[in-house]
Amino acid sequence: MVERVKTGIPGMDEILNGGIPARNVVLLSGGPGTGKSIFSYQYLWNGLRQGDPGVFVALEEHPVQVRINMSQFGWDVRPYEREGTFAVVDAFTGGVGEAAKRERYVVRDPEDVGLLGDVLKEAIRDVGAKRVVIDSVSTLYLARPALARRTVMLLKRILSGLGTTSILVSQVSVTERGFGGPGVEHAADGIIRLDLDEVDGELVRSLIVWKMRGTAHSMRRHPFEITSKGIIVYPDKVVRLGRGFRIERTEG
Repeated sequence: MVERVKTGIPGMDEILNGGIPARNVVLLSGGPGTGKSIFSYQYLWNGLRQGDPGVFVALEEHPVQVRINMSQFGWDVRPYEREGTFAVVDAFTGGVGEAAKRERYVVRDPEDVGLLGDVLKEAIRDVGAKRVVIDSVSTLYLARPALARRTVMLLKRILSGLGTTSILVSQVSVTERGFGGPGVEHAADGIIRLDLDEVDGELVRSLIVWKMRGTAHSMRRHPFEITSKGIIVYPDKVVRLGRGFRIERTEG
């Protein structure tokens, strides 16, 4: 039997045949506005509610803003931080600013992947983390795309080695159909791609699991929506893009 970690996102675990295989490092890829951060917040929050401690690595937003963003969905992580089961790693501010001085885990040089790894290991061990999100890993190699695979492999060794099941958020441009860097798709255990496509003057959200090591999964593109309570995926529907765009209800 494969040990699985349930995302808790409505409809997502059905698509994954029960959840993400434990210790997998999953690339969550997509363009701006596709819902990547919300997906990752929801994954961590559901873990906390189930008793899985977590760590969020903030590379693109101030840790204070991350907490505000989560609270807008009713996901207040501060009590979990106080009890020592959740931590935010500040890899954004470099320790600059009054608010940053109050952060416990700070990466003084956010571009130093080795230093990030050291602080990440400390946070994971301190809270006993089972789930980790890094948002976004693309920030680490945006100016040096040749380092993409090496960076992801370094993080994967840390995350898998410490027993976490993790999501690496990966930024791509609106028109790009890749996954956010040369070779990263081979380094990751799984890839979930979120898309926002304009069809007949309307924006349509959909996701597809490109790969997931250790489990069978849906090979279809499914619609999802973002609500005031987070993401809802519709495993019983499939999105067909192209000239004859349509959303169909699946059978079985």
